[in-house]
Amino acid sequence: MNLDDIREVLELVREHDLAELEIERDGLKIRVRKAGHQMALMPQAVAMAPVAPVAAPASTPASAAPSGPAAIEGDGVDLAVIKSPIVGTFYRASEPSAPSFVEVGTPVRKGQVLCIIEAMKLMNEIESDCEGEVVAIYVENGRPVQFGDRLFAIRVK
Repeated sequence: MNLDDIREVLELVREHDLAELEIERDGLKIRVRKAGHQMALMPQAVAMAPVAPVAAPASTPASAAPSGPAAIEGDGVDLAVIKSPIVGTFYRASEPSAPSFVEVGTPVRKGQVLCIIEAMKLMNEIESDCEGEVVAIYVENGRPVQFGDRLFAIRVK
């Protein structure tokens, strides 16, 4: 890896607003982590971290840029925002004719499958890392998602 390669890595981090990026090539391992970002590895690599209080979640378009870490508070209610851990295609059900894994208002338990993200022909199940109730679904079925895009808001119990 040369200086130009490292500059490209740094540009990727800035361009996609990544909190952390790790690359290993030819025996050299580089990890770039932005200061002030709190990351936690959860099952299925779903990240959650505290953020400043905001109003209740508003439905936002799938093309909205990822914003901040993943746990928010609104109207005195703790909300967890499940974000995409990978780039891929978002699916609400295991197959087109199957019912969605969850809907707004569905109670969920920790470890329950919320959706599938297809990446490179692999189906990655995204699980809830908390117990509560789904209060928002931010992405339409079959739409592409980027790393860090908001997928679901869950009112934590």
